[in-house]
This record gives sequence, C-alpha cells and structure tokens, in this order.
Amino acid sequence: MNYEENARILKVLADPNRLKIIDILSCREICACDILKHFDFTQPTLSHHMKVLEESGLINVRKDGVWNYYSLNMISCNKVIKMLMDVFNETEDCICQVIRKSGCK
Repeated sequence: MNYEENARILKVLADPNRLKIIDILSCREICACDILKHFDFTQPTLSHHMKVLEESGLINVRKDGVWNYYSLNMISCNKVIKMLMDVFNETEDCICQVIRKSGCK
C-alpha cells in the first residue's frame, strides 16, 4: 500500500468544501457556475478547489465553449473506496499478516 499517495488523497478530501464538491458531482456532470451556487465563496476560490481535485485525479474536466464541466473520475474514486476498505479490513496482503508472521502480539 502506498501510504504517502493515499495520505495525499485523504488530505484533498479532508477539506469540507472539496468533500461537498465531490458529493455534488456524485449526482451528475455539472458546470462550475452551478457548483458555485452551493457555496458562499468566490469563483477564484472555487477554481482553486477544482484545481486541487483535478490534480489529485478525483475529477474530470470537460471544456465546452467558455464553460468547464466537472464530473467524478470513477476509476480514481473507486480506488479511494478500495483503499479505505483495505485499511479497515484484513486482506491477504494486509500489514496484519506481516505483523503476525513477525511474532508481534
């Protein structure tokens, strides 16, 4: 498990505004102007959050004329879900197996 990469993604999601954006995008593809309606901050602030989410790979951006449309990158989102499931559940390649084999109790 790549703990550094997973921590980076979790830091992106730890911001309440970005988490709300992800929730909004779980419904459908949406333009930035419609996302902004759900927040009490400026368009540049929204652009910053969208850039962070895009750079993390969690969202896709599609340009149509002057508008940007955003959607979830379901492949990346599913990897986050799987990572969380792996952390909270024992699997074959879980660190728990290594600890057991080393004799730690």
